[in-house]
Amino acid sequence: MKPILNKLPISYGSGFPTLLRKEIKRFYKVAFQTVAAPVLTAVLYLMIFGHVLEGKEVYGRLNYTAFLIPGLVMMSVLQNAFANTSSSLIQSKVTGNLVFVLLAPFSHLEFYAAYVLAAVFRGIVVGAGVLLITAWFTMPSFEYPLWIMAFALLGAAILGSMGLIAGIWADKYDQLAAFQNFIIMPATMLSGVFYSIHSLPAAWQVVSHFNPFFYMIDGFRYGFFGVSDISPWNSLAIVACFFVVVSAIALRLLQKGYKLRN
Repeated sequence: MKPILNKLPISYGSGFPTLLRKEIKRFYKVAFQTVAAPVLTAVLYLMIFGHVLEGKEVYGRLNYTAFLIPGLVMMSVLQNAFANTSSSLIQSKVTGNLVFVLLAPFSHLEFYAAYVLAAVFRGIVVGAGVLLITAWFTMPSFEYPLWIMAFALLGAAILGSMGLIAGIWADKYDQLAAFQNFIIMPATMLSGVFYSIHSLPAAWQVVSHFNPFFYMIDGFRYGFFGVSDISPWNSLAIVACFFVVVSAIALRLLQKGYKLRN
């Protein structure tokens, strides 16, 4: 039995559960900032855009406010999953307490799993909060719940992995802010959260298809309404491939100890 356990990615008696609890408690203890604030931001988006574009229909049958809600939910999931891993790592690096985590007997797989699972948990909690509050404005339908969960979990895991990469790469807060402001935020805002890409000029529709965030939003929205800009199966395949790529990069950086062991 012992040799078999030694081959498992997460070994018996490892500190993985402790690290996972630590990462969850880290954002839970400041939930007013990490959960309530993003929910409020999403509600403000809904109130402003829903009021300005009230009466507009999307896909020929959806009220704009109903169309907007899944996009805001998924945007909140993605942004908060990224924030959880990236902020945790950069804080540990700046304060110098990362060494205590690195001294523990973790494999790079355990390190990755603990940080990303905590990021997924935070993203889902914030997304659920946004959905509950915005449901007071209009209750979206839930045509395909499994599609909703698949894209929410995959999207949160991707952004958690990207947050891990950003946190490993960045040496100070302004570098992390640059990663978020010039990569994560534009990709999220230009992913179709506030519009269908069919409303864009042809050239921008082509550009949107090179944005992996678009497939996360579009597939997630399909789970609510059963309509989307492209096939959900195509979106799922692209999102899954993107997850494999970013997780492989994050795992490789952790395995090498890039900017962590020095």
